[in-house]
Amino acid sequence: MLYAGFMSRALPPFPAPQEPAAQPQLLDVGGPADDERGLRADAVRNRARLLEAAARLIAEHGAAGVTMEAVAAAASVGKGTVFRRFGDRTGLLMALLDHSVQQLQADFMTGPAPIGPGAPPLDRLHAFGVAVLRRFAEQLDLFLAAQPDPTRRYAHPTNRLYVTHLTHLLRQIDPDADCELRAQALMGYLDPALIHYLTQQRGMPLERLEAGWTDLVERVTGTTGRDR
Repeated sequence: MLYAGFMSRALPPFPAPQEPAAQPQLLDVGGPADDERGLRADAVRNRARLLEAAARLIAEHGAAGVTMEAVAAAASVGKGTVFRRFGDRTGLLMALLDHSVQQLQADFMTGPAPIGPGAPPLDRLHAFGVAVLRRFAEQLDLFLAAQPDPTRRYAHPTNRLYVTHLTHLLRQIDPDADCELRAQALMGYLDPALIHYLTQQRGMPLERLEAGWTDLVERVTGTTGRDR
Protein backbone atom coordinates (compact mmCIF):
# COMPACT_ATOMS: atom_id res chain seq x y z
CA MET A 1 0.00 0.00 0.00
CA LEU A 2 1.17 3.53 -0.68
CA TYR A 3 -0.16 5.35 2.38
CA ALA A 4 3.05 5.66 4.41
CA GLY A 5 5.18 7.43 1.86
CA PHE A 6 2.37 9.68 0.73
CA MET A 7 1.05 10.65 4.14
CA SER A 8 4.47 11.35 5.67
CA ARG A 9 5.24 14.19 3.25
CA ALA A 10 4.28 17.70 4.32
CA LEU A 11 1.75 19.22 1.96
CA PRO A 12 1.91 22.83 0.75
CA PRO A 13 -0.85 25.26 1.72
CA PHE A 14 -4.07 24.52 -0.13
CA PRO A 15 -4.37 26.78 -3.21
CA ALA A 16 -7.13 29.35 -3.37
CA PRO A 17 -9.91 28.90 -5.95
CA GLN A 18 -9.40 30.68 -9.24
CA GLU A 19 -12.98 30.69 -10.48
CA PRO A 20 -14.31 34.07 -11.73
CA ALA A 21 -15.50 36.28 -8.87
CA ALA A 22 -19.13 36.12 -10.03
CA GLN A 23 -19.24 32.38 -9.46
CA PRO A 24 -19.82 30.84 -6.01
CA GLN A 25 -16.68 30.43 -3.96
CA LEU A 26 -15.88 26.86 -2.99
CA LEU A 27 -15.51 25.93 0.64
CA ASP A 28 -12.11 25.73 2.29
CA VAL A 29 -11.62 22.26 3.71
CA GLY A 30 -9.40 23.49 6.51
CA GLY A 31 -6.43 21.22 6.05
CA PRO A 32 -3.31 20.90 8.17
CA ALA A 33 -1.96 24.31 7.18
CA ASP A 34 -5.01 26.01 8.74
CA ASP A 35 -4.81 23.91 11.89
CA GLU A 36 -1.13 24.60 12.38
CA ARG A 37 -1.16 28.40 12.11
CA GLY A 38 -1.95 28.88 15.79
CA LEU A 39 0.13 25.99 17.11
CA ARG A 40 3.57 26.08 18.68
CA ALA A 41 6.38 24.53 16.68
CA ASP A 42 6.49 21.49 18.96
CA ALA A 43 2.73 20.97 18.56
CA VAL A 44 3.12 21.08 14.78
CA ARG A 45 5.88 18.50 14.95
CA ASN A 46 3.80 16.29 17.23
CA ARG A 47 0.84 16.43 14.86
CA ALA A 48 3.01 15.47 11.89
CA ARG A 49 4.59 12.65 13.90
CA LEU A 50 1.19 11.30 14.92
CA LEU A 51 -0.10 11.35 11.34
CA GLU A 52 3.07 9.67 10.09
CA ALA A 53 2.70 6.97 12.75
CA ALA A 54 -0.95 6.42 11.79
CA ALA A 55 0.02 6.17 8.12
CA ARG A 56 2.65 3.53 8.93
CA LEU A 57 0.08 1.50 10.86
CA ILE A 58 -2.32 1.63 7.90
CA ALA A 59 0.45 0.53 5.54
CA GLU A 60 1.36 -2.39 7.79
CA HIS A 61 -1.99 -3.48 9.23
CA GLY A 62 -4.74 -1.70 7.33
CA ALA A 63 -7.09 0.87 8.81
CA ALA A 64 -8.29 -1.61 11.42
CA GLY A 65 -4.84 -1.41 13.00
CA VAL A 66 -5.20 2.31 13.71
CA THR A 67 -6.32 2.82 17.29
CA MET A 68 -5.53 5.79 19.48
CA GLU A 69 -3.41 3.54 21.70
CA ALA A 70 -1.47 2.06 18.77
CA VAL A 71 -0.77 5.49 17.28
CA ALA A 72 0.43 6.81 20.64
CA ALA A 73 2.77 3.85 21.05
CA ALA A 74 4.09 4.14 17.48
CA ALA A 75 4.75 7.87 17.95
CA SER A 76 6.19 7.41 21.47
CA VAL A 77 3.72 9.81 23.09
CA GLY A 78 1.01 9.46 25.69
CA LYS A 79 -2.45 8.39 24.59
CA GLY A 80 -3.85 11.64 25.95
CA THR A 81 -1.77 13.56 23.42
CA VAL A 82 -3.50 11.77 20.55
CA PHE A 83 -6.96 12.40 21.99
CA ARG A 84 -6.20 16.08 22.62
CA ARG A 85 -4.98 16.58 19.07
CA PHE A 86 -7.68 14.65 17.15
CA GLY A 87 -10.57 14.13 19.57
CA ASP A 88 -11.27 10.52 18.65
CA ARG A 89 -10.33 7.81 16.15
CA THR A 90 -12.62 9.24 13.49
CA GLY A 91 -11.01 12.64 13.90
CA LEU A 92 -7.58 11.07 13.42
CA LEU A 93 -8.65 9.18 10.30
CA MET A 94 -10.35 12.27 8.89
CA ALA A 95 -7.08 14.17 9.37
CA LEU A 96 -5.34 11.50 7.31
CA LEU A 97 -7.99 11.86 4.63
CA ASP A 98 -7.51 15.62 4.57
CA HIS A 99 -3.90 14.94 3.59
CA SER A 100 -4.97 12.42 0.98
CA VAL A 101 -7.63 14.43 -0.85
CA GLN A 102 -5.91 17.82 -1.05
CA GLN A 103 -4.37 17.09 -4.44
CA LEU A 104 -7.77 16.07 -5.82
CA GLN A 105 -9.27 19.28 -4.50
CA ALA A 106 -6.47 21.34 -6.02
CA ASP A 107 -7.07 19.60 -9.35
CA PHE A 108 -10.73 20.50 -9.67
CA MET A 109 -10.42 23.98 -8.18
CA THR A 110 -7.32 25.25 -9.99
CA GLY A 111 -5.97 22.41 -12.14
CA PRO A 112 -5.95 21.88 -15.88
CA ALA A 113 -8.95 20.91 -17.98
CA PRO A 114 -11.02 18.85 -18.14
CA ILE A 115 -11.31 18.59 -14.34
CA GLY A 116 -10.20 22.16 -13.69
CA PRO A 117 -11.50 25.55 -14.82
CA GLY A 118 -11.57 26.18 -18.56
CA ALA A 119 -13.48 23.09 -19.68
CA PRO A 120 -17.27 22.96 -20.31
CA PRO A 121 -19.20 22.13 -17.13
CA LEU A 122 -20.37 18.74 -18.42
CA ASP A 123 -16.78 17.71 -19.15
CA ARG A 124 -15.80 18.83 -15.67
CA LEU A 125 -18.61 16.78 -14.12
CA HIS A 126 -17.46 13.67 -15.96
CA ALA A 127 -13.81 14.22 -15.02
CA PHE A 128 -14.62 14.94 -11.36
CA GLY A 129 -16.54 11.70 -10.82
CA VAL A 130 -13.91 9.56 -12.50
CA ALA A 131 -11.16 11.19 -10.41
CA VAL A 132 -13.08 10.63 -7.17
CA LEU A 133 -13.87 7.01 -8.05
CA ARG A 134 -10.21 6.30 -8.71
CA ARG A 135 -9.02 8.04 -5.55
CA PHE A 136 -11.59 6.32 -3.36
CA ALA A 137 -10.86 2.91 -4.89
CA GLU A 138 -7.13 3.39 -4.38
CA GLN A 139 -7.54 4.12 -0.65
CA LEU A 140 -10.85 2.44 0.03
CA ASP A 141 -9.81 0.91 3.36
CA LEU A 142 -8.98 4.33 4.78
CA PHE A 143 -12.08 6.03 3.37
CA LEU A 144 -14.36 3.36 4.82
CA ALA A 145 -12.72 3.46 8.25
CA ALA A 146 -12.84 7.25 8.38
CA GLN A 147 -16.55 7.56 7.58
CA PRO A 148 -18.25 9.04 10.66
CA ASP A 149 -21.94 8.84 11.44
CA PRO A 150 -24.15 10.39 8.75
CA THR A 151 -24.64 13.70 10.54
CA ARG A 152 -20.89 14.26 10.74
CA ARG A 153 -20.17 12.80 7.29
CA TYR A 154 -22.50 15.05 5.34
CA ALA A 155 -21.46 18.14 7.31
CA HIS A 156 -17.73 17.49 6.89
CA PRO A 157 -16.01 20.33 4.97
CA THR A 158 -14.72 17.99 2.27
CA ASN A 159 -18.18 16.63 1.47
CA ARG A 160 -19.62 20.15 1.52
CA LEU A 161 -16.88 21.28 -0.85
CA TYR A 162 -17.69 18.47 -3.30
CA VAL A 163 -21.43 19.23 -3.19
CA THR A 164 -20.80 22.95 -3.68
CA HIS A 165 -18.55 22.23 -6.65
CA LEU A 166 -21.09 19.91 -8.30
CA THR A 167 -23.91 22.36 -7.61
CA HIS A 168 -21.92 25.12 -9.29
CA LEU A 169 -21.33 23.00 -12.41
CA LEU A 170 -24.93 21.82 -12.57
CA ARG A 171 -26.22 25.38 -12.41
CA GLN A 172 -24.20 26.23 -15.49
CA ILE A 173 -25.98 23.42 -17.35
CA ASP A 174 -29.53 23.84 -16.02
CA PRO A 175 -29.94 26.91 -13.79
CA ASP A 176 -33.66 26.31 -13.24
CA ALA A 177 -33.20 22.87 -11.67
CA ASP A 178 -32.79 22.09 -7.96
CA CYS A 179 -29.06 21.71 -8.49
CA GLU A 180 -28.14 21.22 -4.84
CA LEU A 181 -30.33 18.14 -4.53
CA ARG A 182 -29.02 16.83 -7.85
CA ALA A 183 -25.49 17.32 -6.54
CA GLN A 184 -26.34 15.34 -3.41
CA ALA A 185 -27.75 12.55 -5.57
CA LEU A 186 -24.58 12.43 -7.67
CA MET A 187 -22.43 12.31 -4.53
CA GLY A 188 -24.44 9.29 -3.39
CA TYR A 189 -23.02 7.38 -6.36
CA LEU A 190 -19.51 8.20 -5.09
CA ASP A 191 -20.10 6.86 -1.58
CA PRO A 192 -17.10 4.74 -0.47
CA ALA A 193 -19.37 2.06 1.02
CA LEU A 194 -21.16 1.67 -2.32
CA ILE A 195 -17.85 1.57 -4.19
CA HIS A 196 -16.64 -1.16 -1.80
CA TYR A 197 -19.81 -3.19 -2.26
CA LEU A 198 -19.78 -2.96 -6.05
CA THR A 199 -16.06 -3.61 -6.55
CA GLN A 200 -15.28 -5.99 -3.70
CA GLN A 201 -18.53 -7.89 -3.16
CA ARG A 202 -20.08 -7.72 -6.60
CA GLY A 203 -16.76 -7.90 -8.44
CA MET A 204 -17.50 -4.99 -10.77
CA PRO A 205 -14.45 -3.48 -12.46
CA LEU A 206 -13.79 0.17 -11.79
CA GLU A 207 -14.22 0.87 -15.49
CA ARG A 208 -17.88 -0.15 -15.21
CA LEU A 209 -18.41 2.31 -12.36
CA GLU A 210 -16.75 5.05 -14.39
CA ALA A 211 -19.04 4.34 -17.34
CA GLY A 212 -21.99 4.34 -14.94
CA TRP A 213 -20.98 7.77 -13.66
CA THR A 214 -20.90 9.13 -17.21
CA ASP A 215 -24.35 7.71 -17.91
CA LEU A 216 -25.75 9.03 -14.61
CA VAL A 217 -24.40 12.53 -15.17
CA GLU A 218 -25.90 12.70 -18.64
CA ARG A 219 -29.29 11.48 -17.42
CA VAL A 220 -29.33 13.86 -14.43
CA THR A 221 -28.41 16.81 -16.64
CA GLY A 222 -30.57 15.79 -19.59
CA THR A 223 -27.56 15.81 -21.90
CA THR A 224 -27.64 12.20 -23.10
CA GLY A 225 -26.33 12.09 -26.64
CA ARG A 226 -25.56 15.80 -26.67
CA ASP A 227 -22.16 17.06 -27.73
CA ARG A 228 -20.20 18.33 -24.76
